[in-house]
Amino acid sequence: MDKQTLSFQAEVKQILHLVTHSLYSNKEIFLRELVSNASDACDKLRFEALDKAELYEDDPDLEIRVSFDAEKKTITIHDNGIGMSADEAVQHLGTIAKSGTREFMAALEGEQKKDANLIGQFGVGFYSGFIVADRITVETRRAGLPAEQGVRWSSEGTGEFEVETIHRPERGTDVILHLRDGEDEFLAAWKLRSIISKYSDHISLPVLMPKQRWDDEKKEQVTTDEWEAVNKAAALWARSKSDVTDAEYQEFYKQISYDSEAPLAYTHNRVEGRTEYTQLLYVPAKAPFDLWNRDKRGGVKLYVKRVFIMDDAEALMPVYLRFVKGVIDSADLPLNVSRELLQESRDVKAIREGSTKRVLAMLEDVAENQKDKYAEFWEQFGAVLKEGIGEDHVNQERLAKLLRFASTQADSGVGFADYVARMKEGQEAIYYITAETLAAAKSSPQLEIFRKKGIEVLLLTDRVDEWMLSHLYEFDGKPLQSVAKGGVDLGKLQDEEEKKAAEATAEALKPVLERLKEALKERAKDVRTTTRLVDSPACIVADDGDMSAHLARLLKQAGQTAPKSLPILEINAEHPLVKRLDGDARFDDLAQILFDQALLAEGGQLEDPAAYVQRVNRMLVA
Repeated sequence: MDKQTLSFQAEVKQILHLVTHSLYSNKEIFLRELVSNASDACDKLRFEALDKAELYEDDPDLEIRVSFDAEKKTITIHDNGIGMSADEAVQHLGTIAKSGTREFMAALEGEQKKDANLIGQFGVGFYSGFIVADRITVETRRAGLPAEQGVRWSSEGTGEFEVETIHRPERGTDVILHLRDGEDEFLAAWKLRSIISKYSDHISLPVLMPKQRWDDEKKEQVTTDEWEAVNKAAALWARSKSDVTDAEYQEFYKQISYDSEAPLAYTHNRVEGRTEYTQLLYVPAKAPFDLWNRDKRGGVKLYVKRVFIMDDAEALMPVYLRFVKGVIDSADLPLNVSRELLQESRDVKAIREGSTKRVLAMLEDVAENQKDKYAEFWEQFGAVLKEGIGEDHVNQERLAKLLRFASTQADSGVGFADYVARMKEGQEAIYYITAETLAAAKSSPQLEIFRKKGIEVLLLTDRVDEWMLSHLYEFDGKPLQSVAKGGVDLGKLQDEEEKKAAEATAEALKPVLERLKEALKERAKDVRTTTRLVDSPACIVADDGDMSAHLARLLKQAGQTAPKSLPILEINAEHPLVKRLDGDARFDDLAQILFDQALLAEGGQLEDPAAYVQRVNRMLVA
């Protein structure tokens, strides 16, 4: 193929512009990315060679070499991995098929635009070379192709790149960075070695650099023709826990997650038995931008006997733990494991169950012994963990103990166990209310009788709460009961005199209740007196078995149709506005106002706000 000049894909142009103009913090990240890419290329060769051993040609020892030329101002990253054909070079280096491209650019253009750590998160690590280089040359040949089908790719990182066919006897890839002015700090062996040691020590392949020796005549270190490994070339997770420092664990986490912060917690274990595997799993300190994308995977990397298999091993971790990062290395799975096998394998199921329990045990330990740290975790990931209540029935009881809520006694951090320990003598249920915001929950009129009697109520404000509660009915033998559904029954917490007084009041108000039912027959399925109200004249509740108004609103916001059901209006017989109803000529207007106010207090929306305003105005001028 003669030399061709081609244009970058539009998204690549934007990324290159951002890389060269915005990413100027932590420049050394470029070497981490390129060494990581070289390691991936070797992993891919190792994987393909399982079925085609001839791909190794006459060079079975996989390695990565990093060298520099101070006079030419170049750094070369060499690997003898899978390499690329001409078409692959154009495809992989000139276009991006990643769905995360737009999010990557949005992140760079936002508050984190100076954070070069972001670049590896979206599969665009190769372009990090342009942070320090004004031109990059790639020479490569795919394993299995003849030497005449080598490829040279070159670009200055603007709008175009050149591709041509070259003679290349060795397979693999050389990435040659032509450093821009002002980047001479990277033309030093000690600097490159320190970066490799910092970021790439865990890579299971040797990363080699020319050996240095002291020259007595020149009084300086000089480069020899020998090569030596500058990393430990041992997978960190395969090492004994006693041989790994906390700093090494944290640095490894940053490498695999592209997170600039240390993890909140981690666990490193070797599991033996019928299924043998090693797990190194981390809980991040901060939620990623795509946490709510349930289709997003990539948190746990799967290795088999230290051979990388895939980095989106969704079968190894349930969806509600999608924030977990780490590595699972199995000694038993077949090396040519496929996605279909992952879904069906009994061994994989055992690994998934074991890893899930290990993560839950880690969270339980943090919740028990580091309450402040667990509060940080809950703020970031609590709403996602709640998904597990409906998805993981085996571990539902353990998950329920990890849940935290706000309540009428605390703005956060209340667990079911805390609530049960504070229950009133004679209290038989765990009371809760769902609302869109904490303020709305706190001001709900349904809480009035509970506040008066000092009964704690959990305040649930996450969108997932209604769904979660459809799967969680009790805790420690105590039923969960909504204060906004059905009739209020405080059981032993309400004395006989209160019950008798309530019954007498309901009997006395029968004529008013009948008129209210008639006036509101299109809007309420029933009207009744209640003991749950203290200061408010009325409130709206859902009937037992009906969908709550809050859940109906959530479904509507999601574009779904909620089952049609009318609410129940409960009135406070002792409130002056209710007492005013009997004998008032404006009964119908008062009835509608009473219902509308109860609807607004509950967080609902009026179907006809103008009619409500007109009714109120008529009352004000009367």
